[in-house]
Amino acid sequence: MLHKVAVLAMHGFVPFDLGIPFEVFRRVSFADGSPAYDVRVCGEATAVRCAAYSIRAPETLRQLAQADTVIIPGIEDVSRPAPRNVLKSIKDAWERGARIASICSGAFVLAQTGLLDGRRATTHWMGTDELARRFPDITVDPEVLFVDEGRIITSAGAAAGLDMCFHLVRKDHGNAIAAHAARLAVAPLDRDGGQAQFIRHQPPDSNATLAPLLDWMKRNLHHRLDVETLAARARVSPRTLARRFQEQTGTTPHQWLIRARILFAQELLETTSSSIEEVAAACGFEAPVTFRTRFHRVVGVNPTTYRQRFNAGRRPVRTVP
Repeated sequence: MLHKVAVLAMHGFVPFDLGIPFEVFRRVSFADGSPAYDVRVCGEATAVRCAAYSIRAPETLRQLAQADTVIIPGIEDVSRPAPRNVLKSIKDAWERGARIASICSGAFVLAQTGLLDGRRATTHWMGTDELARRFPDITVDPEVLFVDEGRIITSAGAAAGLDMCFHLVRKDHGNAIAAHAARLAVAPLDRDGGQAQFIRHQPPDSNATLAPLLDWMKRNLHHRLDVETLAARARVSPRTLARRFQEQTGTTPHQWLIRARILFAQELLETTSSSIEEVAAACGFEAPVTFRTRFHRVVGVNPTTYRQRFNAGRRPVRTVP
């Protein structure tokens, strides 16, 4: 019997997220050409609306509750409560032993079932803070492409849904069939790094008390900035400076500097052709090896890989006064 995959179609669904699992799973086949999955789109209503158009879902929530795998695509409005019949169908599928997976903001729907409580999960990086705030019993990981908790799998936004679907195919049928599915989708089977590489790691906000100092620090990232230097600039003791930083930014001067330097490095890697050594120096890192280590720790990939993916121009490095 074919493995039944039900793709949930709710009002306000994200079309890209709905299309990913349907296209991936319906194209998976065995060596003899026979299909590996029976894929159905199951709607909360016969006609389901999204921002651009409506679709007529061929199946109902009854079929979703009987599936072996349920995929919950993202929704445009995460503040909209999921209908009770949708949540009940998901929980009914779970109680029957189904695997439940969400793509992007679909995690907000899945979270409303309570099935994510006490588990790790992820969603699009723009929504991770909101997911953690609304559902404090969930351990939200903002940096990964997907989280596999056994029968519960959540993925980050957009293309991370592809990563998750290939992962599920590999779990079900092995690497060779998953690799073939990836080739059909003209996509890599595995991507290095998580969604951390797509996040802009802004230094924490500040109130007016530290704002002049933080502005000065941003203009002088290329200089050696220790706590004593910063305290003298702010005309306070190092201990007072450390306390104010914690109160106003939620972190230490050292960690704030690292974030600011990494943010500047991302900008330079994206927009200039300067060498890694030049970028490291412009951002205030004393050695390229230190820069590479710090960058990878924060962003999830090394500076060279980041540049290859996001460089949009070839200008010389900007001069730092």
